[in-house]
Amino acid sequence: MTSDEGKLRYVDIGINLGDPVFRGEYHGVRRHCNDFDDVLQRAKDVGCKKFMVTGSDLKESEHAVEIAKTYPGICYATVGVHPCSAKHFDSFPGGPSTLLSAIRDLAQKAKKSGAAVAFGEIGLDYDRLFLTPKDQQLKYFEAQLEIAVEVQLPLFLHSRAASEDFERLLVAKLPQLPKKGLVHSFTGTVEEMQRIIEMRLDVGVNGCSMKTEENVEVVRQIPLEHLQIETDGPWCEMRPSHASAQYLIGAPALPKAVKKEKWSKGLMVKGRNESATIPHVAYAIAKIKDVTVEEVCEAAWRNSIKMFGLGETVE
Repeated sequence: MTSDEGKLRYVDIGINLGDPVFRGEYHGVRRHCNDFDDVLQRAKDVGCKKFMVTGSDLKESEHAVEIAKTYPGICYATVGVHPCSAKHFDSFPGGPSTLLSAIRDLAQKAKKSGAAVAFGEIGLDYDRLFLTPKDQQLKYFEAQLEIAVEVQLPLFLHSRAASEDFERLLVAKLPQLPKKGLVHSFTGTVEEMQRIIEMRLDVGVNGCSMKTEENVEVVRQIPLEHLQIETDGPWCEMRPSHASAQYLIGAPALPKAVKKEKWSKGLMVKGRNESATIPHVAYAIAKIKDVTVEEVCEAAWRNSIKMFGLGETVE
């Protein structure tokens, strides 16, 4: 990190600020005070100026929109149903069409108000079929892509061990989606990444995207003009056991973290990833790609603003 580190600016394009852990609640048990505003402030202190709050089902999408409205110009929402939650369509009161209509209406209204900037998180996840079987994932990914065409927001996409079906369904709809989108928390192969780029989509990188040497090689080859960065907090923290650790030597120190039981104001919580760690994502990417962290940050900033707006214009 250079002496200009104070000038670096970030968009955390994937942060699950609706998760109760950001209000001190873990598995239904309150462990410490609500420190949501502290989480935002810590991130702002390191240059994170914009936050995209992920919607993973109807309730969480509504919550994300609510957060965006409470913190206008700083927080923005995505609206959609995650593939691991797609089974909810068939158990929803009134049936799948009722839930699809509710998602459509929320996305349209939140887009109009400026609260929502992306449609998602939608996609396929064949690593976790125990949460939602493949047939339901396929059916409701396709159904939500139809809504995305109506709503005309950029896509916020999820793909795990499902590239063939994911790409097949996506390619059929992309001509009707001129704002394209990105595949977030990318952990696929170099070849999968290259096909995503060929579809003119961007790639979201976080700690989970740099766990293995294979992951690192993918990140090395992502073109800067298609790169966006994220934390995916409270998950996907960067750990000493990850392949990325060797690229963090000399990185700026993070705020002190303690176990949740020992939390006090101003401290991060061990195991609870948050947006204040985004400089480490950028720093590792820069070292992996052998470019400056400024180049990484500015490229990612421009790509995020160009795709999602976020109340800014690309200079």
